[in-house]
Amino acid sequence: MFKATIYVTLKDSVLDPQGVAVKGSLHTLGFEGVRDVRIGKRVEVLLECESRAEAEKQIKELSEKVLSNPVIENFTFELEEVA
Repeated sequence: MFKATIYVTLKDSVLDPQGVAVKGSLHTLGFEGVRDVRIGKRVEVLLECESRAEAEKQIKELSEKVLSNPVIENFTFELEEVA
């Protein structure tokens, strides 16, 4: 069994209104050194596969088709074998 941690973030070219709002709040609270904030998603998936290669293939496919919008988002993932 494999555990994937998938990170979905907006592409750099896409405005992140949540990030802008959080940045404004941080500045209001005195955190003037904060230059940029980007908000994303973290998803954990447990997956039964025969091999690491198959798990990577399935995680890439489900991330592209379900978890992210490839037009405006990127994703990365970490994969570990679990008992």
